[in-house]
Amino acid sequence: MKLPELRIGRLVARIPVIQGGMAVRISTARLAAAVAAEGGIGLIAASGMTLDELRHEIRLARSLTTGVIGINAMVAARQFASLVKTAIDEGIDLIVAGAGFSRDMFGLGKESGTPIVPIVSSAKLAKISEALGASAVIVEGKEAGGHLGTDRTMHEILPEVRKAVDIPIIGAGGVISGRDIVEVLKLGGNGVQMGTRFAASEESNAAPSLKEFYLKAKPEDVVLIKSPVGLPGRAVKNPFAEKIIEGTVDAPDSCDACLKHCEQNFCIIKALVRAQQGDVETGLVFTGEYIHKIDDILPVKDIFARLLKEADEINS
Repeated sequence: MKLPELRIGRLVARIPVIQGGMAVRISTARLAAAVAAEGGIGLIAASGMTLDELRHEIRLARSLTTGVIGINAMVAARQFASLVKTAIDEGIDLIVAGAGFSRDMFGLGKESGTPIVPIVSSAKLAKISEALGASAVIVEGKEAGGHLGTDRTMHEILPEVRKAVDIPIIGAGGVISGRDIVEVLKLGGNGVQMGTRFAASEESNAAPSLKEFYLKAKPEDVVLIKSPVGLPGRAVKNPFAEKIIEGTVDAPDSCDACLKHCEQNFCIIKALVRAQQGDVETGLVFTGEYIHKIDDILPVKDIFARLLKEADEINS
């Protein structure tokens, strides 16, 4: 099956694939630009970055490609509005917002003409988003990595959203292969968001030891933890995740007040940074449910070639 273009407002992606914005510093300019150069939409994960760092990453991505570049930011982050405004000032192509919901962001998008794309997990929230001015919605199911807003599958939710809204719908959670993309399109989606597959790419900013850790993960290693954000999070089991589940993890000895509301069972920013830097023992390793299906670290160019070949082999 030949994959269609993905249109979000005036933006056109030749391949209907958005690369997930994985924080902290997994999805930076190099990864986002590589995805955009292949015809998808590349996202820089803004959460956990300083405003100057975000400006640098956006400018670097722009120097590497003329493709579509956006940011992903957590609504739960205290700096959410500042990150969005900074990205808009830098001429970012679109804003993807998850881990919460903000009505204010739609006003910012309307002022600048920047498409706002919230991550939702229900038809109700998708309908509210459309009414507020969303240019598209990313429908995320329980298969996704990181913070989760539902215990239902994307395949259950997406058809309900398709009936509720007229704006483009992007399916997220458990998308690894070209066959997965075709399945989402047949459900009524206009495209997909893929995170874990791109975390395990050469251009991903994850440390080499973290990428190797991804490849070792088995289905039984994927667990749910309680995040300080107030949502469940999907992660790979390691000693740190086991302590979170057991309730024996050490509380933070200092706080940078990075979240609007924090349950302070542990410092999520520091835990994610440790993982990104290669500490797979005491870092928090977020992942999608089907990480075990990934058995190689590939350049983004090769990932796209494989996705297109797999999709093309399916008789529509």
